[in-house]
Amino acid sequence: MHFLPTDDQLELQRGVRDLLAAKFPLERLPGGYDAGLWAELTATGVFGLRDELGLGLAESVLVFEELGRACVPGPLVATFLAAGLPGRAGSGPVGMLDPAQAPLLLAHLGIAESVLVLHEAGPQLAGPVSGAPVPEPVDPLSPLHELAATPDGHVVGDADATVRLRREGALLTAALQVGLAARLTDLAVDYAKTREQFGRVIGSFQAVKHLCADMFVRAELARVAVHAAAVTLDDPDTTDGPRTVAGAKLLADEAATVNGRSSVQVHGGMGFTWEVPVHFFLKRAWLHATEFGTAEDHAEDLALLL
Repeated sequence: MHFLPTDDQLELQRGVRDLLAAKFPLERLPGGYDAGLWAELTATGVFGLRDELGLGLAESVLVFEELGRACVPGPLVATFLAAGLPGRAGSGPVGMLDPAQAPLLLAHLGIAESVLVLHEAGPQLAGPVSGAPVPEPVDPLSPLHELAATPDGHVVGDADATVRLRREGALLTAALQVGLAARLTDLAVDYAKTREQFGRVIGSFQAVKHLCADMFVRAELARVAVHAAAVTLDDPDTTDGPRTVAGAKLLADEAATVNGRSSVQVHGGMGFTWEVPVHFFLKRAWLHATEFGTAEDHAEDLALLL
């Protein structure tokens, strides 16, 4: 196994970061889902990294880290996982529903061409799907609908495929969380360098320095865990995949949610306002922390696997 990213992998990551900086700057974030950006990501091959470009999860988590760093709205993980599944029509966004979780909440139903349903017996692709909108979703850029019943679709795999999709989904979501945690750190540091209090920039205060340093450490530890899990899953000879993914999701969820609170604290009273973009990243982190297993779920998995 080679845990350090190669030059080609880092160049891929830089390319995606440059694309997002040009097409989806922070100022456009409040507008939510951007169909033009989604088309750019599709054309670039973001959702076909494995099936079209022949790359692995090691490259995919680097790309998804950048998607998280930009807080890109949309069903990113579901669309990636659905790529290459038999019988899938179209190349637009794909929603995801796991009947094992209650209530039956589906994000981005309004833009989804189809829905990937993770049945225990095997995944299905369903559509069209209808549901009742949730009035105030946790993440205002991720609209939710509640479904009355699990939709039926055509089977695209067996029970093992569901296990694999859930595991890969947890890893990719962890990568998004790493990106969020890193961007929240950058936002806090940038603000601390310019905001003055008592005639000094607040970044010179020891308490603020420690907050920012802790944020950096959390993000880096989570990044290492996510990259290690991706390399492990790419290795067909290892059996450590479930353990490494559980640890990665646990650390990444903690990094994103705690860094969100810390970034709000560094921003002071401004951190609680809609004018400051920090809240978008924190709310997205809260949403991702409920997807593909909570912190308690992954902690229990780790306890059983150790």
